[in-house]
Amino acid sequence: MDKVMVPCFFVSDLHGHIDRYEKLFQLIRVERPLAVFMGGDLLPHRLRPMHYRDGVISHFSTEFLIPQFEQLRVDLDQDYPSVFLIMGNDDPRSEEPYFIQGESSSLWNYLHFKRASFLGYSLFGYSFVPPTPFHLKDWERYDISRFVDPGSISPTEGFRTVEEREDVEHSTIRKHLELLAGGEEMERAVFLFHSPPYDTCLDRAALDGIMVDHVPMDVHVGSMAIKEFLEKRQPWLTLHGHIHESSRLTGSWSQQIGRTVAFNASWDKPELAVIKFDLERPVDALRVLI
Repeated sequence: MDKVMVPCFFVSDLHGHIDRYEKLFQLIRVERPLAVFMGGDLLPHRLRPMHYRDGVISHFSTEFLIPQFEQLRVDLDQDYPSVFLIMGNDDPRSEEPYFIQGESSSLWNYLHFKRASFLGYSLFGYSFVPPTPFHLKDWERYDISRFVDPGSISPTEGFRTVEEREDVEHSTIRKHLELLAGGEEMERAVFLFHSPPYDTCLDRAALDGIMVDHVPMDVHVGSMAIKEFLEKRQPWLTLHGHIHESSRLTGSWSQQIGRTVAFNASWDKPELAVIKFDLERPVDALRVLI
């Protein structure tokens, strides 16, 4: 028996750019995918004013994001896709209640540190990234140890928009992934990550020639724990963002790691990058820039 097609879209790092959201919503209206995955960094910078239809948006989540998805659901009715999303390291965790609100209204599935089922697939979400040079630490954790790359700031420092919920000093992405995946079978597992795996064509940053305290910065800034997890557990498909320039620098937005197919949908140019894929055949995916 032939497999049924499961057409999906994947986007990441929209950073509150309304033009990109409008392009995405229009594409969804036209092509009617069964599922849409959104890989974090979805909100605008907290200090950037937002203008929409001759007005100013003071709160993106409640004045744009939720209403626009509500309108999309009205427009598409039975064709409204299943939406799976997480937050990213630039998204203040103080906005998480509104993502939970959207899930309560059945607009989307907020997937961070949770498992969901979709057409026979097991879906997992995970927002945390390894330490970065940025000061917001809501979504940062040590990777496999308490080592921090030169130029980066420890996740125990910086600032947070909410009170911390766990012992960050002894928490790692490696430990988190062990808890998240548990003993689940990975043959039909899909992971929605914000961080890409380390030392791949998906995590290449524009750090060439930059020194910190006479030490060259590593141009690969993804997660060693995620890379280790992919190599050992071999999930069916993994979706990533975070490093906008990677696909421009490496010429590739996808990579196969053993059985696992991995995509990075972030993009450092003005266009919206959308990865279109059949969940049954992710190796045949294509990316469009709109």
